[in-house]
Amino acid sequence: MTGAARGLGASIVRRLTEAGAMVWAADVREKELKELARELGEDGRTVQPLVFDIRDSGQVASAVADIWDSSGSLHILVNNAAVDVSKPIEHLSAEEADLVISTNLLGPVHLCLENYRRMIKQGGGHIINVLSTAANRTWTEAGPYAASETGLRAFTHTLFQEARRDCIGIGVTGIIAGGMETRFILERFPDADTSKLQDPAIVADTVMYALSVPVGSVVGELVIVPRNEPSWP
Repeated sequence: MTGAARGLGASIVRRLTEAGAMVWAADVREKELKELARELGEDGRTVQPLVFDIRDSGQVASAVADIWDSSGSLHILVNNAAVDVSKPIEHLSAEEADLVISTNLLGPVHLCLENYRRMIKQGGGHIINVLSTAANRTWTEAGPYAASETGLRAFTHTLFQEARRDCIGIGVTGIIAGGMETRFILERFPDADTSKLQDPAIVADTVMYALSVPVGSVVGELVIVPRNEPSWP
């Protein structure tokens, strides 16, 4: 589970642990991640914090190998981590564009590559890639963000098709989530009308629904947005 320390990621961790799952929670925000693990641990839930940068394929490979060596299996991968730099393309730096695309697109791809082949050998698993409405529609000041989200949606669709061919026990789901009342939104758009945003817990429930579908069927894609979502469709 990536981007686990706060916002939607923390909500998904809560839902998974409520359901009895042992969660490997990954983020670059070490302090917040460990605070979440400690809080849930006091409630009897099992969360193992992992601090690594998903942009670094070497760090991803090492972390995934440690998880599989330690646990012997991994049944669910949730790619949730994302960043944005809200600037006109005219004023974007190469470093800013690289940050967004490497985090939002290459990071999930790295994690899928490392886990998918292992899930095939295992005979099953479920990969969920959390997407933005920018995967279907863009707006100004969102060039790299839209490019990364559109690319991840295409990759998710391809992985869905290959999983049907490679291993019937592997489910792949893309979840397109509209605006949520999280720091990810409010730090970028401090004047956002919070009445038009949804609780991240609702999106976390959508993740749990995708995971609840019986083996033999799979939800390939879900869209969950506020009723007055301005960026959909």
